[in-house]
Amino acid sequence: MGSSRYLTNWLRASIDSLHVFGLAVGVLFFAASLTPSLLPRPTWIQGVLSGVVLSVGYGLGVLCVWIWKYLQFPIASARYSRWVLRGAILISVIMMAIAVWYAATWQNSVRRLMGLEELNSIQPLHLFSMALAIFIVLLLLSRLFLRAFRLASKQLERVLQPRAAQLLGLVVCIWLLWAISEGIIVRFAMRIVDRSFQKLDAMIDDNIAIPTNPLQTGAAESLISWQTLGNQGRKFISGGPSATDLEEFFQKPCPVPIRVYVGLNSADTADERASLALQEMIRVGAFERSVVLLVTPTGTGWVDPASQNPVEYLHRGDVATVAVQYSYLSSPLALLTDAEQGANMADILFDKIYTYWRTLPKATRPRLYLHGLSLGSLNSDLSFQLFDIVDEPFGGAMWSGPPFLHRTWLQATRQRDKGSPAWRPVVRNGCVIRFMNQKGDLANSEHSWGAYRIVFLQHASDPITFFDPYSAWSKPDWMNEPRGQDVSSELRWFPVVTMLQLAVDMIAGTAPPGFGHNYSPQDYIKAWIGLTEPKDWSDTDLNRLYQRFDHSTPVTDGAP
Repeated sequence: MGSSRYLTNWLRASIDSLHVFGLAVGVLFFAASLTPSLLPRPTWIQGVLSGVVLSVGYGLGVLCVWIWKYLQFPIASARYSRWVLRGAILISVIMMAIAVWYAATWQNSVRRLMGLEELNSIQPLHLFSMALAIFIVLLLLSRLFLRAFRLASKQLERVLQPRAAQLLGLVVCIWLLWAISEGIIVRFAMRIVDRSFQKLDAMIDDNIAIPTNPLQTGAAESLISWQTLGNQGRKFISGGPSATDLEEFFQKPCPVPIRVYVGLNSADTADERASLALQEMIRVGAFERSVVLLVTPTGTGWVDPASQNPVEYLHRGDVATVAVQYSYLSSPLALLTDAEQGANMADILFDKIYTYWRTLPKATRPRLYLHGLSLGSLNSDLSFQLFDIVDEPFGGAMWSGPPFLHRTWLQATRQRDKGSPAWRPVVRNGCVIRFMNQKGDLANSEHSWGAYRIVFLQHASDPITFFDPYSAWSKPDWMNEPRGQDVSSELRWFPVVTMLQLAVDMIAGTAPPGFGHNYSPQDYIKAWIGLTEPKDWSDTDLNRLYQRFDHSTPVTDGAP
């Protein structure tokens, strides 16, 4: 009885201590969080997002009042303040009710564009419960931080002036919070995650047989052991079209595509892994093919079959592909823990392969192209400098789903020709760089395309590409009209809220093939045709190829 009375009193005191203006701002933020963004959101993700947004809005409201008082601006009398706050709360509640009423409609505006089943309701009870739980947890943590701040400031006031003590106390508390988070929570979590991904990478699927073809990496004749390839490497080597598949499609014999893969455990250092990749390519005759692809995988070492398989068909098997693993973590974790490792591996591998490629006779050497998806495209872009290849350029690169930090993508998008949209820029009339999405091809310029070509394959609904931290206070260009065909017309920009929505889309969003960060084989077929110009393809044969991959569902690893 006594414990229940204590809990009741504590809850009542906690509710009474809520800042009214902060709560009003938080509710407005909560309402804005229900509006659509780039990807559809399940109820539980929406609940987490709304809870975080409610907390951020509440905190900003409290901060604004504190700054107002700190600057000693005039404050209305208690009587007028009470009516103003009541009015603010009433307006906020009305806005929240309207947002909840329209939430399913807003989500359906995105789902409809992507061919997904429409929602009848957003399950408001589940949504409110999860958002409230998130808000309470974050509120308690913030109050714990404030209590620590006040305690530290009080102790420091014994030797310092009050405001100096408060400033130093704030710095000390922030440092302690960072040290605890980084030193204990993050490292402990990363240690567990690292072990989990390491075990997953080492796992051997009994359904995948060790290669017997001497031209395959991992076979008995190979320089690279099958066991060291890692889970993703073994899937890559054993996948793809066989000679029988190609012969049945083209009705004539075709060479088997060459795939070379070096796992993280195949050698001790990045330089040794790159050297091993080059030696294996020479052993299997990769440079005797007409096209060589240097693919930078995602964080786990994954190479997207939706990209790889179509290009091997387009060139009738006369393709050699090489990829080297630099991590077994998912792309977000690889980017957070050791971003330099992927860029360093891509740089060393490109240098060795490009240097060897340059020694081959120009008349007979293969065309060399780079490719990368998501984090792979970011690292691929960092693997070379234009002044290193300007005297003898290779064929070019295709980068799909480029993250918003992508160096060349950022520069090209910012320097786009006047009048071209940010979600599909035109850069200097498309003479070197061209962009495409799922609704078009690369033949979008009257100007000729040089021998060196860069292709960006991106969906307007891809949050990995179009997340922008500046959207917290500035409306992104891609939201201006005209918008991409897969971006909802109901999407609106709200300060802070839009940035958090895009962050959730980037971390937890999913989409069907052909939308968001999920690139379909049909997308890649058009991109590879524009970049590499395979010969002797009629419209009839291309339609057959599209149909062959019509039911393919690429699997993404969720990486930026």
